[in-house]
Amino acid sequence: MGKGQYIAKRLIQLVITFLIILTILFFLFRLALPDPTAALVMDGLSAEEQAMVRERFGLDRPIVEQYFIYLRNFMRGEFGLSFHYKSPVFPILMEKLFNTLALMLPAIFVSYLIGPLLGVLLSWKRGSNIEFTGIIGGLTLRSAPVFWTGMIFIMVFGIWLGILPTSGMRTLPYEASSNLDKILTLDYLRHLILPMFTIAIYYLGLPMLIMRNTMLEIMGEDFIELCQAKGLSERKIMYKHVARNALLPVVTQAAITIGLAVGGQVVVEVVFSWPGLGREMIQAVRTSDFPMAQSAFMMMAGLVLVMNTVADLLYSYLDPRVVLKGGDK
Repeated sequence: MGKGQYIAKRLIQLVITFLIILTILFFLFRLALPDPTAALVMDGLSAEEQAMVRERFGLDRPIVEQYFIYLRNFMRGEFGLSFHYKSPVFPILMEKLFNTLALMLPAIFVSYLIGPLLGVLLSWKRGSNIEFTGIIGGLTLRSAPVFWTGMIFIMVFGIWLGILPTSGMRTLPYEASSNLDKILTLDYLRHLILPMFTIAIYYLGLPMLIMRNTMLEIMGEDFIELCQAKGLSERKIMYKHVARNALLPVVTQAAITIGLAVGGQVVVEVVFSWPGLGREMIQAVRTSDFPMAQSAFMMMAGLVLVMNTVADLLYSYLDPRVVLKGGDK
């Protein structure tokens, strides 16, 4: 199978999978959530007004007709009106997504910058106390609940020392003319530190352990013995030859992690009152705002699929044997 055929196959799989997810989300939310007009009764609506609301949102139509309208609107980029905000869903989701990415991307960058370097060190110091301590530390960080880590940070740096804010993206009240204006401030950076390091510590252990294990496998390859026979220094062999080849699974995992990060660390966003996509999803389910909820899940699923596809394509570029093996199947 050629590379072009492989890419086309992965893109077709992506589209089909996404359509299946769209269908599941549509029926899941309409069958699992209670009548959304029940949430609007709190506004004191009469039975006639509730009927008008149902008609306005298209809820009085047969569910099959609603499904095809849903698909048509999706193709047009219309995600409907939020029952809770009473405004279009798309701009709200974009703002929440930006807030989530503003938190998650720096956290993932830090964890995938430091984690592989520590993995190289652990494999280099194999059998030493450094390796033992690093493995125990990595497993501990990975298994520690993020809400517990976040609460420890809040208690130490926010309450005892009082040097960092413990909630929100900015100190209220504030006015920002754009998303960039919101984050290009020192106040935002101060609010970012605690939740970012809470997430970075959680993600740090995975690339570190993947890098260590992969390097140990590669260190037994014949070409490493050849490098040693040439008289290359141990440092040069580790970083130039071993680490370079061991990065493949780390790069793949990083792409998958970025895709999953779109949903945000819901617990972290709740603990630090971060106005992101994950926190919005909980709010939407709680208020039966299923246009918002299904759009948020749809966006998260779509980006996970895209990043998985990117990881596959990237892997096929870094290791062409993947494409050839796909053709054998």
